[in-house]
Amino acid sequence: MARDDDAMPDIADVTMVDVLRAVADPIRLRIVQTLADGHPHGKCGTHWDFGVHKSTMTHHFRTLREAGLTRTVVTGRTHTIELRREELDDRFPGLIDALTAGAAARDPSETIGAGVQAVGRTG
Repeated sequence: MARDDDAMPDIADVTMVDVLRAVADPIRLRIVQTLADGHPHGKCGTHWDFGVHKSTMTHHFRTLREAGLTRTVVTGRTHTIELRREELDDRFPGLIDALTAGAAARDPSETIGAGVQAVGRTG
């Protein structure tokens, strides 16, 4: 039986400050950019090969979930993570597009500045 992880906040309680604080880390920004494709991704896989330990990735996944950006779905022994895209788009229009606009940039820290500037322009 599938269940949503309990640590995910209600979208009404998610603040812009929490979201921006969570994606300020380049690895977490890359996770959001990967999840922006709209598909659930297993927590284990080569798409998360960022050169850090598994425990560090677990920390990043938890931070994104607690900030309200992602949900973790557990089905048996399988854990998948997905972006709360529709909810985030309703709450913060343009935010995810701004964060993913620079996904092709070589240095993820460059996309953080671009994303914050773009969000600031949308209101």
